[in-house]
Amino acid sequence: MTATTDTTATASPAGAVIKLIDVSKTYRSGSLEVAALRGVSVSIAAGEYVAITGPSGSGKSTLMHIIGCLDVPTTGSYRLAGQDVSQMSEAELAEVRNRRIGFVFQQFNLLPSMSAWRNVELPLAYAGVPRAHRRDAAMEALERVGLGDRVEHRPGELSGGQQQRVAVARALVGDPALILADEPTGNLDTASTRDALRLFGELHDAGRTVVLITHEADVAAATKRTIRIRDGAVYDDTATRPPPSRPVATMDSIVARHVSGAG
Repeated sequence: MTATTDTTATASPAGAVIKLIDVSKTYRSGSLEVAALRGVSVSIAAGEYVAITGPSGSGKSTLMHIIGCLDVPTTGSYRLAGQDVSQMSEAELAEVRNRRIGFVFQQFNLLPSMSAWRNVELPLAYAGVPRAHRRDAAMEALERVGLGDRVEHRPGELSGGQQQRVAVARALVGDPALILADEPTGNLDTASTRDALRLFGELHDAGRTVVLITHEADVAAATKRTIRIRDGAVYDDTATRPPPSRPVATMDSIVARHVSGAG
């Protein structure tokens, strides 16, 4: 397939949330080397709604790990919200993950013994937000995803779609620069998949930067831009229209809001 270049999609926008420049990733096992990524350059602006897709073994999972600061490039550079994370230590990467990225996983990763709001407050606990303010923030996030009446329910008492909404609320609670969802509809039925995609669309409409990693064409089609990966390289990057021009909240804003008692 011939690469399709869309200047809106591939330009390096000012204030890019994600900016990878000539990123490669090589895994070594003894004398064996496997090139998982080969010179990937991608910019994603604040407020974009993007799918990264490709077949098994294409490199999309490796790209997700680098974007999510779960791994680092072998060569090249990666800036997240203007901060160069390419050479950070594991402790520094953990701090960036907690403060700048909201993760949504296929398996939800909710703690079964905890209520919905306690699952949602966890990132704030790790960030050192005072206990007195975490519940208010968690309640607000659950209201935003339509689960204000399920805050005391444990994961086993919720449907798959509702559990995914709790996971999204947990990703939102710190107002991160980026919502990164890894196969977020993989464990959902058709109705719950539509519900989840509607929610991600609402987050995008509200000005959130949302990146979905998916192998499902219909899920990718719900976004505003699709980056296709094959053999460790980007071979197609197409946007349907430019991203919205809206300010993006930060974690510091929600912490300050709840510490001050505002909002």
